[in-house]
Amino acid sequence: QLLEAKASLSLAQTRHALQLQQAKVQMNNMVPKKQFEQLQTGLREEQCKAQQLQENLHRQAEQTCRQLVRTQEEHERLLQAAVKQAEGLEHNLRSAEAVLAEKVAQLEDVQAQLSRNKLLIEDLREENRGFSMALQVAELKQKTTEEKNQLLEEQASALKQLVGKITPASLS
Repeated sequence: QLLEAKASLSLAQTRHALQLQQAKVQMNNMVPKKQFEQLQTGLREEQCKAQQLQENLHRQAEQTCRQLVRTQEEHERLLQAAVKQAEGLEHNLRSAEAVLAEKVAQLEDVQAQLSRNKLLIEDLREENRGFSMALQVAELKQKTTEEKNQLLEEQASALKQLVGKITPASLS
């Protein structure tokens, strides 16, 4: 029994030594309570900071979203204004093109009229040359007639004088 008891005691001591060794290993792996509390406090502080950062990030995301909505609305308003302005400019351009087309048609009519007028002027020049030649011929005839008239007047005057001389002699 004593041997059994000794063997049991020896076994118990070995187990106890093994458990003690395991406990020491576990204790070496464990963090001291004070350090654990400090780590836990630090962890809570970091969690608070993380939550605050998350809340700040959420607020900033909301602000950014609102700003983007405002910016998008402003861009849409500017785009609508630009579209209206472009439509106005397009209308003005079409009006200007219509006016220009009308003016081009008028200018073409004027050009055609000018061409007709040039032909008429040429015809008038030809006619004028004919009148000029006829006028020269008429002037020449008038000059000739005036010269003949002058000669006749001189002859008539000479005849009057002759008759004036002959008449008193024939009466006597």
